[in-house]
Amino acid sequence: MERYGNSVKITVYGKGDLAINVCSYLLSTDNELTVVPVIPEPTWTSSLINWCKDYGVRYVESGDYKKLKTKTDLGISVFYDKIFKKDYIESCGKLINIHNGPLPEYRGMSPINWALKDEKQEHGVTIHEVTPGIDDGPIIAQLKYSIYPEFDEVIDVYNRSLEYGRVLFENTFPILYDIVARQQNEKLSSYHHSSEHHLLQERKNFTRETSL
Repeated sequence: MERYGNSVKITVYGKGDLAINVCSYLLSTDNELTVVPVIPEPTWTSSLINWCKDYGVRYVESGDYKKLKTKTDLGISVFYDKIFKKDYIESCGKLINIHNGPLPEYRGMSPINWALKDEKQEHGVTIHEVTPGIDDGPIIAQLKYSIYPEFDEVIDVYNRSLEYGRVLFENTFPILYDIVARQQNEKLSSYHHSSEHHLLQERKNFTRETSL
């Protein structure tokens, strides 16, 4: 990434294995890394905090991005649990999000669960610019892949999505500032809120009860 010429101050906000993969990749670059983890950390995925401790990467213990004391040249959200305020977005040189869905479809919560419930044959992962809205910023890069609702559990697709997300990020990062992001097509958009979770029925969890 040849954007600033000097070391870039990068902040990663998020949790779990994909955030760890993103951070591991960034450690191999000549940039300054800070982490804002999700607090409390989920117990079902790898600990981003433990990774920070193992590799001597500084992190914000509160998990609150507003507690950052330095300006961020590039912010990367990876399954972070907070909505960024407009003034913070504008204070960053660039702020992007890795979303586990093929935007503009499946904005919001549980995109994989909803895609399987809708019996989709294709899903995706998207890197997009962060705006004050929910997952509605211009698309920087996207990778789509096949899913199999008849056979796949949510956990199956989720695990595959982590690898697709890693590949997409590593392919996108070196050319990030060369890409012209494209606006999302609102006519194709869909959105799900956490209050709708009960409507997922057997797709609410990582595994269907009938599969146990």
